[in-house]
Amino acid sequence: MRLRFSLGRFLAVLSKEFVQMRRDRVTFVMMIGVPIMQLLIFGYAIDSDPRHLPTLVEMGDEGPITRSILAEMETSSYFDFQGVVTGPAAGDRVLRDGTANFVVVIPPDFERDILRGLSPDILLAADASDPTAVGGAAGAMTAIVNNAIAASMTGPLAASTAGPAPFGVVVHRAYNPEGDTSINIVPGLLGVILSMTMVMITAVAIVRERERGTMETLIATPVRPLEVMTGKIAPYVLVGYVQTLVFILAARLLFGVPFTGSTLAFFVGFNLYIVVNLSLGFLISTVARSQMQAMQISFFTLLPTILLSGFMFPFAAMPGWAQAIGTVIPATHFLRLIRKVMLKGAGLADITGNLTAIALILLVVVAVAIRRYRQTLD
Repeated sequence: MRLRFSLGRFLAVLSKEFVQMRRDRVTFVMMIGVPIMQLLIFGYAIDSDPRHLPTLVEMGDEGPITRSILAEMETSSYFDFQGVVTGPAAGDRVLRDGTANFVVVIPPDFERDILRGLSPDILLAADASDPTAVGGAAGAMTAIVNNAIAASMTGPLAASTAGPAPFGVVVHRAYNPEGDTSINIVPGLLGVILSMTMVMITAVAIVRERERGTMETLIATPVRPLEVMTGKIAPYVLVGYVQTLVFILAARLLFGVPFTGSTLAFFVGFNLYIVVNLSLGFLISTVARSQMQAMQISFFTLLPTILLSGFMFPFAAMPGWAQAIGTVIPATHFLRLIRKVMLKGAGLADITGNLTAIALILLVVVAVAIRRYRQTLD
């Protein structure tokens, strides 16, 4: 006998689902929090045309024309002059360690050569390991130069502007002269892959033990929280090794991504990064009550990793609050580290700051995870 649709039964089931939804706070937060996070990040933090990029100057000449050019560059809002460098070696160093996106080199006797009609060149050295970050500024240099010429070449000098430009700008795109986006994206992708897999695998694996009841046996043993944590995450370090090896081979063979830096620096960096992500997965397992919740929280951490670390969008283009959030994300520092090593030829000394930042994040995550871990069942 076919039963008719009952509005009362329907409302009872509907009410039950709302009650269940209210009890499952993690899922409720995911439903509300993820859309809000995406709205805020894409609406306020993402900008594909970054401005106020850190710029240093090598001053070979300090005449009025030079000052006019630098003033016009800063007026464009693309460049934020933060000081001077004393020579080519210092300029190469600040580009390699990421202190500056640009170094403007004014050659000696620049204005004298202009007056003699020798058409000297200004060198704009750009860190093109992230071509998106410097592309807009480099492309705006022609208009900047034309404005500077119009502003400074007046009076007796106006006659020299009738023909070809009295000086030019040579843009040197260091570390990625062809502006190939894969050279920037592929190394960063390793950070995202390791973050995604290490965090989720560890969180789900530990929660699975709790669901199956095998955690009781572990709790009955005299094992300390730190011993449990290290014992749980150690096997997945090998998984990270396999992923990294496959990734490096594929990056080299399929995309032609160079590896110009120190192997030791890379080894130390990716090991530390693997450990911090495994520790984060352990921390998530102390919060999640089911495998579904563990996956949801892992996804919640993955979103800012992709959007606020500098992987997809230039870090320098983000507002201050977004950069502050990005600074506490391990992937932000690992992406800088791996790009320095693979693309810029960095050694262990060049990545000390990045290693220190990841190590500090690791200490905080481990401390919180151990504090939350309980050797009792709920």
